[in-house]
Parts: sequence; structure tokens; C-alpha cells
Amino acid sequence: MNDLDNCPRCSKLFVKGIRPICQSCFKEREEKFQTVYTYIRKKKNRKATMLEVSNETGVAETDIIQFIKEGRLHLHHLPNMAYPCESCGREIQEGRICDTCSQGIQSTLKREEIEKERKRRLNEREKQKNKTYHSLQDRLK
Repeated sequence: MNDLDNCPRCSKLFVKGIRPICQSCFKEREEKFQTVYTYIRKKKNRKATMLEVSNETGVAETDIIQFIKEGRLHLHHLPNMAYPCESCGREIQEGRICDTCSQGIQSTLKREEIEKERKRRLNEREKQKNKTYHSLQDRLK
């Protein structure tokens, strides 16, 4: 179902359908993409950094980063292009967060899981203590 909405970029009223921005902003964004894509396709420009690409093309770094995150630009052949990790800001070439932040999140999740399991076992022991009658089977567990 299509709804009327204001474009987040230009505040113009438009019918929100597939795209979250109006047609004129979409065209402008596509032109920016083509400018960046044409620039980095040239072999001599493949070693350019994000700042150099932005300065040479006139396209904002945030737009270039958005093209990368959308999967429209691939950094496999662009060794000096990188964008910031969403967690710490370290320069990365793929994903949303760097390896260090990813490992930190995984270790935190693992600690939480261990703590949850410990609490579950402790709760189970408390339930066992509160039982009035015990069978031999319960004691052997």
C-alpha cells in the first residue's frame, strides 16, 4: 500500500513505494553513484582513498559509504578504500563492525550464556532442596 510521505532528503511530498526517497532525489543519488563508479573503474584511481574519491568526484563520503553498505560498490579491488566500523570507528572493508568489536560481542554473549546456565542450575538445586521427599533415583543424579 502506497502512502504519502515527505522525502527525508528534500522534504518534498511524494508517494512512498519501493524507495524511501522521492524520484528527483533518487535520480540525483544515481548520478552521484555513476560519478563515483566511473571514477573508481579507471585503473589509475583504484588506489585512491575514500577522501580522495570524495574530493575528486564531489560526492560526500557518507554517500559513498552508503553505496558500499548497499552492496553497490565492492572494495575487493580497492585496497585503500575503507569505511568506519559502526561500533568503534576503526576503518574496515567489509561488514558492519570490525573483528575486534565482533570478538568482544561474541565473548560478552558467551559470558551471558554461561551466567544464565549457572543461574538455571542454581535455581534447580534450590528446587531440589525444597522437596520434602527424595527418592534414591534423585540422589544418584
